[in-house]
Amino acid sequence: MTRELPEAVAAAQAGDEEAFRFLYRTLQPALLRYLTTLVGADAEDVASETWLQISRDLPTFTGGEFRAWSVTIARNRAMDHLRRQRRRPVVPVPVQALNDLAAETDTADRAGEAIATESALALIRTLPPAEAEAVMLRAVIGLDAETAGRVLGRRAGAVRTAAHRGLRRLAALLERSAPDDAPQVTPPRPRTDRPAPHAPSAEPAEG
Repeated sequence: MTRELPEAVAAAQAGDEEAFRFLYRTLQPALLRYLTTLVGADAEDVASETWLQISRDLPTFTGGEFRAWSVTIARNRAMDHLRRQRRRPVVPVPVQALNDLAAETDTADRAGEAIATESALALIRTLPPAEAEAVMLRAVIGLDAETAGRVLGRRAGAVRTAAHRGLRRLAALLERSAPDDAPQVTPPRPRTDRPAPHAPSAEPAEG
């Protein structure tokens, strides 16, 4: 998907409607989850406003990380919405509602399913706002800490810390909510920002 996005963006800028539909299908699910964290039940309305602006401003997009550009628009629309509402929606969901998240599948699959469900998103909304946004941008949208920091107007280190704290809180809540005999569900880790260390090369034997 990462390699296809720039090509689709360029084609959409040239008026290719199928390319724009590809962008929508690719980004909308994660954007909707992120907006659900910010505005709750009004996420679909804000997502519609977001895509209207993306469509209008796409010709002015000059490159860079398209996901980050789209998320920035979504966040701005969400903040406008919250200012209009003069409140930050809170959707209380009992932790017991997460009991149905466990499934007989691979742990990574269970993690992805868990964070994608409405119950898990509602649980994320109970986190402190800075942690909830950091978790969504890093673990769901897939932005690195520097890019997420630019979206949020914060330092990369602060975003890493907030995401780490949020995931720890989320993991603790998920663990407490699971039955004793159910497989443990762990939240997905944020995208790593550091390349994996190279294995040391073997030293030639002396003599």
